[in-house]
Amino acid sequence: MSKPFMFSAFNVTNQVFYQAKHSFAIVNLKPILPGHVLVLPRRVVPRLRDLSQEEIGDLFESVKKVQSILEKVYTATASNIGIQDGKDAGQTVPHLHVHLIPRKKLDFNENDEVYQHLEKAEANLESLQATGKEAIVGDQAPPTSMKKSIPRDEDRQPRTPEVMQEEATWLRSFFAQNQ
Repeated sequence: MSKPFMFSAFNVTNQVFYQAKHSFAIVNLKPILPGHVLVLPRRVVPRLRDLSQEEIGDLFESVKKVQSILEKVYTATASNIGIQDGKDAGQTVPHLHVHLIPRKKLDFNENDEVYQHLEKAEANLESLQATGKEAIVGDQAPPTSMKKSIPRDEDRQPRTPEVMQEEATWLRSFFAQNQ
């Protein structure tokens, strides 16, 4: 049996849609926009400085490949790529991760709103994990287009494991086509 994919202490194997030698990509519990995913090193480390040069290269090659595919899938014209490198930078899960968010013109009224939503989402994720709450949202099809109206963070409910697995399977098919 293969080793599970971990996001800190959380088994996220069913959320994985891309994998490389030292890194992998997962769908997000509470995406800010359709296609908002995380790219992580396989080795659980809290900070970028904790990775070897080989792991850093693999991580950013993975970010580049995932970004390229997601921009096509979501017909995006740009992407936000961000790392909250340490607790004081807003990181709530002590496992380095890169947020990748496909973007389109007018998906936020003000372009920098994405950072406010990202900060709120990270804070909410920490509280969900601390309480051990399970996601409570019903059926959703994987998104196929961007939205111009962004719901408030408190209105964005965590997705169920089933919904995230469905999206991961859907995204995995695009990576299989581009092998």
